[in-house]
Amino acid sequence: MHTLFQKKFIIPVIASAFLYVGVSFKDDYFEIAKQIEIFTTLFKELNKNYVDETTPADLMNNAIKGMLSSLDPYTVYFNEQEVLKFKINNTGEYTGIGALITRKDDKLIIKEPYKNFPADKAGLKAGDEIIQIGDTPLTDFKDDASQLLKGSKNTKIDIKYIRQGKTLSTVIVLDEVEIKSVPYFGKIDAKTGYIVLARFNNKASNETKEALEQLKREGAERIVLDLRGNPGGLLNEAVNICNLFVPKNETIVTTKSKIEKHNNTYKTTKEPVDTNIPLVILVNGRSASASEIVSGALQDLDRAVILGSRSFGKGLVQRPVELTYGTQLKVTISRYYTPSGRCIQALDYAHKDKNGVATRTDAKNYNTFKTRKGRTVYDGGGVLPDIEMEETKTSPITNALLKNDGIFQYATYYYYKNPNLGTKIPTLTDADYSDFKQFLKTQKLTFDTETEIALKNTLATAKKENLDESISTEYQQLLTALQKSENNQLDKNQKEIKGLLLDEIIKRYQYQEGLYDYYIKNNAEIKKAVAILNNPVEYNGILKN
Repeated sequence: MHTLFQKKFIIPVIASAFLYVGVSFKDDYFEIAKQIEIFTTLFKELNKNYVDETTPADLMNNAIKGMLSSLDPYTVYFNEQEVLKFKINNTGEYTGIGALITRKDDKLIIKEPYKNFPADKAGLKAGDEIIQIGDTPLTDFKDDASQLLKGSKNTKIDIKYIRQGKTLSTVIVLDEVEIKSVPYFGKIDAKTGYIVLARFNNKASNETKEALEQLKREGAERIVLDLRGNPGGLLNEAVNICNLFVPKNETIVTTKSKIEKHNNTYKTTKEPVDTNIPLVILVNGRSASASEIVSGALQDLDRAVILGSRSFGKGLVQRPVELTYGTQLKVTISRYYTPSGRCIQALDYAHKDKNGVATRTDAKNYNTFKTRKGRTVYDGGGVLPDIEMEETKTSPITNALLKNDGIFQYATYYYYKNPNLGTKIPTLTDADYSDFKQFLKTQKLTFDTETEIALKNTLATAKKENLDESISTEYQQLLTALQKSENNQLDKNQKEIKGLLLDEIIKRYQYQEGLYDYYIKNNAEIKKAVAILNNPVEYNGILKN
């Protein structure tokens, strides 16, 4: 089995010196100059006259980000400090600790250490809360704590952290950490190869090609390409990955903009690795952007069977623009279209509801298109798989558990409760699930579903209007009913939640490679993909070969 470990420090901003897939400049220069002059005058007078001391850099940062928030979430400003991280993710290589870390509620949490890299060698584990880096306590440190974990290779950094209520310390020795696009590849069976493509950085196509060629040398006669959870990245890498499976000079994606120079057609430019090997691509609701270019293009060209659940629906392209003083703007410049002519963008950021939320394209308004061999496909809401598996979709209650870290926190609790499992795959019993539900209550984790948020907002408004006392009884009754409903949803979606719990628990004992080893033997989507590949009549029937 071959592994290429995913090595990163924080969730990367998908960025590059090229185009990203994961506004026209109006000709009225007088109006633009007028608004700039108004803003400049306001900014100067505000800083000069405001009653308290102001920080011009913070005010400007907030002003810019407020302005951009009215557009789409992919048009983003980076100040000087943020540009450093931006450039790190362009190259895929930097000095770091080899772990996924998140900051939540002012806590710096290890989400996943990668095997045999600095954080792992230092003994850090998922769930550890870092409270001090070097001489700097993080309690009141509001800047990006990742900057405290940088330095030259072999730099030693003292770390204090909390694990299961105990304060511990360790030393991390920094090393070169490379973000891998392909964290894993291997054989499912004697004839079926499996490749996980986690992101589209500038090494994505090379790593995918190496994995494909190695699997073919080992006898693979068909391939499962896993794009689940892949948020996207470089457009040109998506084209190059398609090029592994389709001939040279094939149109993969077209970009269209109000600016003529941003209208481009991207074709394959190299000789392919294999244009005939049967291919199934796995996608889900977190497969976005470049993942949708690959799956959408190969679907349109009838080159692969797409399996799973509808993808995220990001049909927008970004380009970085260098600004003054080392700052940068990543701006949406165009929409992209797959070979059949469809744009799979799901949210319309030009039309927002009264709460400022972008509207979603209604399924009844999707337009139909034809693949090369005449199959019907749709735009507007992501890539719809050829084989849609209901069990791969996540319910609202499951999404809430992922958002509030309920699943993550229980896996940490389970790991320390069962320290000696090793490589044994645990079986989550009904008793374990009851324990999980009790754990959620003990930790007082809120689900914050849309309904729950709306109800809490109603009470907050009532308090402002001094109406809360008169409706408190009714409010509590509604809240109790809602919590009972949420508990029922936990029971209704037990199988789905258990699956995600098991995934997280396996990683605690066996790292990422252990999870993929488990997947190729047990995952429902992979089993279905293999079944289709084992049946040429069904495979060819789907693609109308």
